[in-house]
Amino acid sequence: MDLEGTDGRERGEDDTTFEKQSALFALAVSDIVLINIWCHDIGREHAANRPLLKTVFEVMMRLFSPRKTTLLFVIRDKTKTPFRNLESILREDIQKIWKAVHKPDSLKNTPLSEFFNVEIFALSSYEEKERKFKEEVAQLRQWFFRSISPGGLAGDRRGVIPASGFSFSAQQIWKVIKENKDLNLPAHKVMVASVRCEEIANEKFSRLTTDERWLTLEAEVKKGPVQGFGKKLSSILEFYFNEYDTEAEFFDEEVKNAKRNQMVSRVLEFVYPSYVVMLGHLRSKASEDFKKRFERSLNDGEGFASTVRKCTKICMLEFDQGSADAAVQQANWDPSKFREKLCQDIDRHALSIQNEKLSGMIASYEKRLTEALSQPVRSLLEASGKDAWASIRKILQHETEITVSKFSADIAGFELDKDKVDNMVQNLRNHSRNVVENRAREEANNVLMHMKDRFSTIFYHDNDSLPRTWTGEEDIKTITKDARAASLKILSVLAAIRLDEKPDTIENILTSSLMNEGVATCGSSSDPLASSTWEKVLEKDTLITPVQCKSLWRQFKAETEYMVTQAITAQEAYKRRNNWLPPPWAILAMFILGFNEIMLLLRNPHYLVIIFVLYLLSKALWIQTDIGRAFQSGPFVGLLSILSQLLPSVMNLLKRLTEEAHVYTNPEPTMPANSHSFRSQTLQSNPDTNTILDPSAATNVESAESSNVDSCFDD
Repeated sequence: MDLEGTDGRERGEDDTTFEKQSALFALAVSDIVLINIWCHDIGREHAANRPLLKTVFEVMMRLFSPRKTTLLFVIRDKTKTPFRNLESILREDIQKIWKAVHKPDSLKNTPLSEFFNVEIFALSSYEEKERKFKEEVAQLRQWFFRSISPGGLAGDRRGVIPASGFSFSAQQIWKVIKENKDLNLPAHKVMVASVRCEEIANEKFSRLTTDERWLTLEAEVKKGPVQGFGKKLSSILEFYFNEYDTEAEFFDEEVKNAKRNQMVSRVLEFVYPSYVVMLGHLRSKASEDFKKRFERSLNDGEGFASTVRKCTKICMLEFDQGSADAAVQQANWDPSKFREKLCQDIDRHALSIQNEKLSGMIASYEKRLTEALSQPVRSLLEASGKDAWASIRKILQHETEITVSKFSADIAGFELDKDKVDNMVQNLRNHSRNVVENRAREEANNVLMHMKDRFSTIFYHDNDSLPRTWTGEEDIKTITKDARAASLKILSVLAAIRLDEKPDTIENILTSSLMNEGVATCGSSSDPLASSTWEKVLEKDTLITPVQCKSLWRQFKAETEYMVTQAITAQEAYKRRNNWLPPPWAILAMFILGFNEIMLLLRNPHYLVIIFVLYLLSKALWIQTDIGRAFQSGPFVGLLSILSQLLPSVMNLLKRLTEEAHVYTNPEPTMPANSHSFRSQTLQSNPDTNTILDPSAATNVESAESSNVDSCFDD
């Protein structure tokens, strides 16, 4: 059944009208009764139907046997007040009404839950939030599906009767209600005042929403801040509030004031968004002014922290003046939230600029540290001298202290707390250490190349850094040992990071295990390099493990073995090329065994002349065929080369001798005064000589020719 409201204006002022009776009739015959309550009326004595409920409760207990009926209170036009708070207040009011009801002795201690099951639901405003209102109504509709099932929305249904008897039962209930005279509702004039004041308030609100002054002000404030916003809006609102007071002057005072308060709340809620927009403009303007002032002050060289304080004070003062100008007289709106947000904006911007500048400074100093440390550390590690790590520590400490001192002076203007400054300084120290460690790791990755370069430098150059010539005087074994020792020094230097001045035994272990491999193998059964860690060295400081050192050394020896072999081969070749005499013992044996032949030569001098001539011819052939150079490529190749050149060399030698003899026998008259003219004069002084050369002359000629060939070879 859909009944007219309990405060409908059609019911009149009679205490026993149909509307009063219909309310009790609804409670009596229904399982579920929906009661509409305006959200603003909750907690009020009359508007919330308190007298009606009190009367209904008393009559219900007096006329009918107890049965549980569901009272579903539907709160209309709910506001921003949380639903939980509204429900609590409403239930508390219902409970108070129940306690105040006069009960028969038999029902004196009966709780409200014995008669009624109270449920509460809230709906949004249909005019303002139509879509949400329909969604909530659809949700409420779901409560009625299967409402008479166990646990449903309906009550216990103890008084339910068959459908065939409902008509007679309803007639009897209505008869009892009509005969009862105890029901009492609010007076008619209160109802009239309530309806009329509501109409006046709605009419004033409607006019306000279309007021030209308000629309103009609203449009202006959307574009930007409006000077005198508070005064203009207060004047508009005051005009409509005064009109309401004039038209509602003679209505019930309590109702009039209640409706006026509702109208004021509604109007202020309507204009509040424009006030929020106005404060938003003031906040944005103050924030932008802060950024501009702040940037100019920083460019002028002022301290960061002092600049922040000065600019913040100026901008907050401007905002306070603007928010005071935008204040509305009829509202008690607090701009503190916007002021807090402005402070947060300023702090956030200042912090971002601070972080940006600090990040730039830190990056600059880190770059400076990297440039100052990278190359010197690399040079020291490549040289791997005796005090390489001591020098690195000294450079690291020196550059770090200089950088930290300059950095501390530069950030003093930020006025940071000590912990943050200490943290940034420590990060700079860590960065400098990381630069050294990273450079050390890079060099450790190239340790084999550095070892081979060091070996090559020492092996191929003497103490004066001059290239070695492999003659028979160099001690290749000693040179090789020295070069390997120098290479091993690089390996020991790059095996671990030594920035903490802690002693270690890496160099001793490597020297004893790798340089004295034979002694170490015979003297100890355990290999000190068969490990993945160094003694007294942390794992994070280890660059090359003992096992890796052993493997690198093995690879290093294999790749440098060719240099040693090549040097030995060159030395032996030099000895063979420059030492043609047999060993001393062979010479002694030849002298003893050939004593008779020697004496024979001494007794017959002409044999010596023949041998001497043969020596000259052999010498000439030697020079002509360049036997020494031919045998440098190997004995077999040299032999083939000599055999291929032997016949042409002999023919060339005979030809030259013939030409020389012809010169002696046919001298030129205009021959210049040189060795040839001297030879011609000699021939002319001996006209009886018909041979090409006598033995002595042949000897002189061969000696001269031999000297010429030697000089040509040397050239």
